[in-house]
Amino acid sequence: MKALDIDAVQAFVLVAELNSFTRAAEAMATTQSAVSLKIKWLEARLERILFERTPRLVRLSMAGKAFLEPARSLLAAHETAISSFASERQRLVVGMSGHIVGSDLPLWIANIKRTAPLLVVELRVSLSREILDAFDHGELDAAIVLRHDHARLDGDMVLSERFGWMAAPQFVSDPSAPIPLAMQIAPCSIRDMAVAALDRAGIAWSESFVGNGVATLGSVIAAGLAVAPLAHRVAPPGTIDIGPRLGLPELGSLDIVVHSKIADPVARAALRTLIAAMRATAS
Repeated sequence: MKALDIDAVQAFVLVAELNSFTRAAEAMATTQSAVSLKIKWLEARLERILFERTPRLVRLSMAGKAFLEPARSLLAAHETAISSFASERQRLVVGMSGHIVGSDLPLWIANIKRTAPLLVVELRVSLSREILDAFDHGELDAAIVLRHDHARLDGDMVLSERFGWMAAPQFVSDPSAPIPLAMQIAPCSIRDMAVAALDRAGIAWSESFVGNGVATLGSVIAAGLAVAPLAHRVAPPGTIDIGPRLGLPELGSLDIVVHSKIADPVARAALRTLIAAMRATAS
């Protein structure tokens, strides 16, 4: 009977889910070459090629697809076994800016739970400034927020988020009327950024819809009712950056940063996996 190395199986699952040796290495706090060696060892042990590799693409082979679910089950059983004597379930409390959370969230959470299936994950979504306040007061283990200015330079860079004037392709603007905007309830830094850009450009605007959360704004723009300042990644599928068509000023990009004070190794690994998944879905 051939015994399998748990770290090698974990590397396989992470590469499969993140579609990247680089992101898998980030999640495991190791190097890309180390992950490649683990995969090669596993392929030799199983006598199967698990991935089809090209310079731009990593995808599962037929054998890899067949092995993925058993590999996930093996990791879950391993985690249950080593946690069997824990007196209480560990908890990871993460705060996240609402402008970061989009349709990728289920994939992010799934990756965390596969890394640490017994970890209780508590996610709080709010404004970046509120998330940072909660982190500073010790209410959160980690804060993932947008860096709006250079007043606070701590935190580690996750990725750069590109913003635009998102709308449905069929959206039609009346040239004689102000631009109808769907925006977050004030105070909101993205709202302030968008309004300031329009005011500097001398472009008239009006509130068409005011809501709380990217999902609500997404519903309005998907219906073709307004334009919303949103990150390209979190805008509803099928919507476009209509700014160039309407002659609107560029909004540019903002950095997403993570603040963390986690000591527990399981929670740290889960946060690393979350950040790697965020980078993978943004690329």
